[in-house]
Amino acid sequence: MAGMIGTGKSTYAEFLSDQLGSEIFYESVVDNPILPDYYKNPKRWAFPLQIYFLNTRFKTIRQARTSPDNVLDRSLYEDLIFAELNFDSGNMTQLEFDTYKDLLETMMNEIDKTPKSRPDLLVYLDSDLDTVLSRIRQRGRSYEQVDENPELFAYYKTLHAKYKDWISAYNKTAVLRIESDQYNIFDKHDQQRILELVKKELHRLESLHEHSSVMHETH
Repeated sequence: MAGMIGTGKSTYAEFLSDQLGSEIFYESVVDNPILPDYYKNPKRWAFPLQIYFLNTRFKTIRQARTSPDNVLDRSLYEDLIFAELNFDSGNMTQLEFDTYKDLLETMMNEIDKTPKSRPDLLVYLDSDLDTVLSRIRQRGRSYEQVDENPELFAYYKTLHAKYKDWISAYNKTAVLRIESDQYNIFDKHDQQRILELVKKELHRLESLHEHSSVMHETH
């Protein structure tokens, strides 16, 4: 799964994992010891937070290798979006940003060398900003609320734009883009539509892989 804060990644991941009979691996947010401090003082905590997320996401990928089919509720590929935003905002120094990028590159190289470390499909959840802000309010994490920290609105707006640019340029894996504000994931009819979209794309990718394997064996 990929998408900015509030697009419904965890909910979608839980639903797809259940329907596809796959194991699910969560992003470390609820139990993240740094995140609340970051929202209070981003300049102090941006770099430790980025390293924490990078480390936990890489460990999650390693854990997911042990299961033949799995769903991850956030990808490692989008991690750079948050680091760039923190650097552009002055929350990370040049040295911190360069250190982060070096570590990310090392992890990416490790992923590329290992079979099944790359996802078969990236399910990208898109949504308009108003829907994102509404969902953030509904889930009620105090440190995420715009009303309690007006500067967060500018952060979310910039993050939303960065995600648009990122997905437009993304080419690491196959992508299924879902407009999550057009579906109600808790509605049975919409659930079926979402599941059909994902299954259709997975079947298409499987057919391409089988065709490629046959072509390779015959040459």
